[in-house]
Amino acid sequence: MPILPVDTGRYGTPEMRRIFEEENRLQKMLDVEAALAWAHGEVGNIPREDAERIVRTATTDRVRLRRVKEIEREIKHETMAVVRALAEASGPSGGYVHIGATSSDILDTAMALQLNEATNLIEQRLNDFEKTLMEKAEQYKDTIMIGRTHGQHALPITFGFKLSIWMREIARHIQRLRECRKRVLVGKISGAVGTQAGFGPHAMKIQGLVMDRLGIEPEEISTQIIQRDRYAELVCLFAIIASTLDKIATEIRELQRTEIGEVSEPFEREKQVGSSTMPHKRNPEICERVSGLAKIMRSLTVPALENIPTWHERDLTQSSAERFIIPETCILTDYMLTLIMNVLEYLYVDKQEMWKNVELTQGRTMSEAVMLTLTRKGMDRQRAHELIRGLTIKSEVEKLPFREVLLQNDLVKRTLSQKEIDEALDPRNYLGTAIEQVDLAIKKTKQEREARGLPS
Repeated sequence: MPILPVDTGRYGTPEMRRIFEEENRLQKMLDVEAALAWAHGEVGNIPREDAERIVRTATTDRVRLRRVKEIEREIKHETMAVVRALAEASGPSGGYVHIGATSSDILDTAMALQLNEATNLIEQRLNDFEKTLMEKAEQYKDTIMIGRTHGQHALPITFGFKLSIWMREIARHIQRLRECRKRVLVGKISGAVGTQAGFGPHAMKIQGLVMDRLGIEPEEISTQIIQRDRYAELVCLFAIIASTLDKIATEIRELQRTEIGEVSEPFEREKQVGSSTMPHKRNPEICERVSGLAKIMRSLTVPALENIPTWHERDLTQSSAERFIIPETCILTDYMLTLIMNVLEYLYVDKQEMWKNVELTQGRTMSEAVMLTLTRKGMDRQRAHELIRGLTIKSEVEKLPFREVLLQNDLVKRTLSQKEIDEALDPRNYLGTAIEQVDLAIKKTKQEREARGLPS
């Protein structure tokens, strides 16, 4: 009976859930057993015809999941249940199944095959999200909004500038994942403590043949298990990616606040319900879901890191934890990416509200521009700072437009013309290199995408 939201289908995409379903996991274990039998046949350890029969039999069409479970219930050993079911289905060739191997040869190498599929899918999602952000950054690179620090109005930026920052962060995650895959996607055929003693004189060749056939790299040196620093790195990376998605979701949630109202996540006006009691509500529930799942993702780094220590050459403390954290991190990372990508794809951007908020402080957010204009006209910087600080307080307390306060001040009037004041107060004149930085970020992203063989 389904219990957890991944099991019920509430969370997770069908593509990623399929990778971690029992049937696919069994097939990956059978793929490793088939590759091992084939390698034994190649080096002459077993007859080729028997190896070929095992290879043909090692499919879930012939080795049924229900039969594996029947055997496991009896013998209480997962891998040996697969071995017996495959040997049983292979007839007279069954005696050659699993020669020299230990359970972790099969389990860890099968995990690498699953992670190969999972990380391929996540990289595809990241590439797609990067493209969405790039297109939106280009679209809104000139759209002025207020920049905020400490939750307070600071200086004008553009919405495209904000999107470009997210875009480059996603680009770094793609680089990290591509590097991490080299260390994570490894398998092993090395036996009970890693010495390969059970494989005879062709042991190293057998491992190489198996990994070549499966399309992954062999572990450089191992104990009974692949060392768990590899998996810990991947889980930590997924937690970092989740935290970036949390950051983006949090920003959208903040900007969707009624008092701000600059952007909002998509909402199906015809059917979607925002609240069970307040008909007017349009909650940022998708972004809130992303932020909530990011908490789970960060929590999964702890067992991943604690899986690195082990007693001597192997114990079982990693196994039970990994049955949760590996599928969960992959499924949730993929799901969160799908959610946030949909939000950005159909994000509602209110340019008028953005401009209205820029003007909310009656021009006081341009105080730095006025101060520096005074400095360029010869006024001491510290004196200009103190002068403008006082005038911003006057503007705020007396609810007067900052321009009016400036024009009332004799020192300002003696130093600056009305035209110079108006130019300093225009947010369009104080974007610095923001638009240029957006263009450069997009250019760099396009170059990186082309290097990955993707359309820019």
